[in-house]
Amino acid sequence: MKTYYLAFLALLVLSSCGNPPKQTTETTQPANKLDGTWHLISSKSIAKGDTSVTTPPKDQEMFKMFNATNFAFFTHDLVHGKTAKPVYSSGAGTYTLSGDDYTEHLAYCDARDWENKDFKFKLTIKNDTLVQKGIEKIEGLNVDHEIIETYVKVK
Repeated sequence: MKTYYLAFLALLVLSSCGNPPKQTTETTQPANKLDGTWHLISSKSIAKGDTSVTTPPKDQEMFKMFNATNFAFFTHDLVHGKTAKPVYSSGAGTYTLSGDDYTEHLAYCDARDWENKDFKFKLTIKNDTLVQKGIEKIEGLNVDHEIIETYVKVK
């Protein structure tokens, strides 16, 4: 009988020696509305009262990508560079967003004179459409125009 009680006691002790249940501290945060990839569908540049439509031609496309703190963009031709004037342009950096106030710090760009510049815009997002509007101004490069870019989120 003693053996029975000893075996029962040993089983009880062993079963209580397992790892304590893990406590999870992971919390899910709401996804940033900007997160993801956006396809440029229209753009305009307004300089000295003159508006030009600057949407990439039908043989080019532009995408812009966002994560929580960074953005990147690129434009390329759709014929894989097999044209007299191949097109590829890109840039990336960090951004801040407070309400509809959006500021980009362009850290990297194939147009090297644009690097390490800050640009302030207003952003509006409605459903799957993002509109970025603001002034691009760079002293010394004669860059001083307003841009209005419209993107659709890539699903």
